[in-house]
Parts: sequence; structure tokens; C-alpha cells
Amino acid sequence: MSSSYSNYTNSPCAACKFLRRKCTSDCVFAPYFPPEEPLKFANVHRIFGASNVSKILHEVAPHQREDAVNSLAYEAEARLKDPVYGCVGAISVLQREVLRLQRELEETNVDLMRYASCLGGETSAYGGRRG
Repeated sequence: MSSSYSNYTNSPCAACKFLRRKCTSDCVFAPYFPPEEPLKFANVHRIFGASNVSKILHEVAPHQREDAVNSLAYEAEARLKDPVYGCVGAISVLQREVLRLQRELEETNVDLMRYASCLGGETSAYGGRRG
């Protein structure tokens, strides 16, 4: 997808269609905002603006542009869901969940150790130790 828009068709990219402008073969948006993904550009434009996205794409090395666009699209979608925190809010929720699960795992390991130590002192019905 990061290749140039060499397989240019008559259909404008999602960005040019949204901005109502002619999509040329050297359009910086075309490789990353295909016509079948109009919402992707609409979200990015709503949060960052077309001019800023264009500047970012020109400043980023060509081999990193697809990743940059995917990051912008992810952040834009997160900002639309949570305007204050964006994806930082989602990261915080996940970090709290990881901490909760780590505590639960530690408690479970303590319970297992207690259970194992209780079993260690018991003998079987045949007079030998269980093991």
C-alpha cells in the first residue's frame, strides 16, 4: 500500500473526494487513503486537519508513511471516542487491568503454595507420603 499511486484509476482517493479536489497521480494521500476507506480520512481530517497530515507525510520518510498514517488513524478514532485522553485513556485502562491481573496471579500463587504445603504433610491410606 505504501507504493506510489501508479495504479491510478479514475476514482479519487478518499482524501481528495472528501476535500472535493482533483486527485492527481502524485497525490500524497492516495496510497494511504484509498477510495474504499472514506471514514479513515474523514476521522484523520476531523482531528488533525488535511494540511497537517500533508505536512507530516512530506516530513516522514516514504518507507515510514504507512505506519504514520495508521498511527494517525488510530489516534483519530480514539480521540473521537474519548476527546480528552484519546488512546492514552485506552492505554491507562489496559495498564490498570494488567496490574489487577498481576495482583490476582500473585494471590493465586500464594494460595497454590499454601495448598502444596498442606498436601506435603499428609500421608496416603497406604502409610506412605503422597507425592
